[in-house]
Amino acid sequence: MHNLIYSFFFRLAGWRLEGGISETLKKSLIIVAPHASWFDFPAGLFARASLKTKISFLGKAELFKGPFGFFFRWLNGQPVERFSSNGMVGSVVDLYNSNESLHIALSPEGTRKPVSKLRTGFYYIALEAKIPIIMVVFDYPNKKIILREPFYLSGNIDDDLRAIANYYNQFDGVKKKWIQNYLLEEA
Repeated sequence: MHNLIYSFFFRLAGWRLEGGISETLKKSLIIVAPHASWFDFPAGLFARASLKTKISFLGKAELFKGPFGFFFRWLNGQPVERFSSNGMVGSVVDLYNSNESLHIALSPEGTRKPVSKLRTGFYYIALEAKIPIIMVVFDYPNKKIILREPFYLSGNIDDDLRAIANYYNQFDGVKKKWIQNYLLEEA
């Protein structure tokens, strides 16, 4: 029922969705950018409802504690300890390995604050779980959420991150483009 409500408000607000997730794709890691404001979360829920695909999300463990923890779990949230470097990647890979079908969304920036480059945990999750990445753009100026076809990693982190950065760099975000910073730093 909540999916119908989310989908309705998504369209009512003038947003639209481009692309989708094939029913034949059983597992993916969905990376969403830019993570620019508090509105990213409801916009993501609205888009997810329109996709009609069960998608979980990773959130900082603190969100799942206290009086609102049940709410984030009800929305298919998966708590993670963000600062447990190797443990976070391994525990998410274990989630993929123990499920026949699983799609998880996260922000490769890891925060709404400006960053100079992407965090790499998402890369190692997808690589170790042997799953594709679906890049999702929050195109705020045009009120679109765009899903790219699955991107399969080559295993060359520099080439793969550069390809991801080049894709995202086509779009204007709400804040300073972190992708451009990434390309300048790494080039």
